[in-house]
Amino acid sequence: MLKFIGFIALLNLVGNPLIALIILFAILYFLDRRYVGIFPSLGKPFRRSRQISKLRNTITLNPNDVSAKFDLARLLIEKKRYAEAKELLLQIGDRYEQSAEYWVELGYANLRLGQLAEGEAQMLQGLEINRRARYGQPYLRLAEVFRGSDQDKALRYVGEFQDIQTSSSEAYYLAGSMYKTLGRDEEAKQAFSESIAIYRSLPKYKKRQERGWALRSYLAKLR
Repeated sequence: MLKFIGFIALLNLVGNPLIALIILFAILYFLDRRYVGIFPSLGKPFRRSRQISKLRNTITLNPNDVSAKFDLARLLIEKKRYAEAKELLLQIGDRYEQSAEYWVELGYANLRLGQLAEGEAQMLQGLEINRRARYGQPYLRLAEVFRGSDQDKALRYVGEFQDIQTSSSEAYYLAGSMYKTLGRDEEAKQAFSESIAIYRSLPKYKKRQERGWALRSYLAKLR
């Protein structure tokens, strides 16, 4: 209702429905990015592209810069360019043998390239070095990969993730989403409810960070 009233007010002000709609969406986007965080950042892809370009230049000038290669591989994985990322990671493997972050990134690239056994083993190797690597996100990545072929394994990985992120609305929202895709509707609703309850119990300074996930959980419960 408020959106409709806002649209009518803007329409009366600017006299053009298309411009009024653009302004309304711009206002909603600003408010969401400032206070909630559901909408994706429009600037993030551009920042990532600039970072990739800078790292490529750095590597061109210094082919032995293993840190730049690792950072570039992670950004390429974000862009779903898994084969290129894997090639970079393999080049620096001897320098990152004891890095949990290295193994979970290489493992994820292999998972997305269809090398499931190899990718899973590499991700678990990284998690053995540091179970909390990437705040437990590798467990959700594993659950996502196996949700269609091995539900028991997928649920086990969801449980591992929840054990690490016991006070995170995001963790329970993601777990609930996974339960829902596996057809475990009651467990999904319970996870979404837990996500909302955790958000309400958080101190004020933490609520901004978790607000978007709590709202997503609320909307997911309604479906």
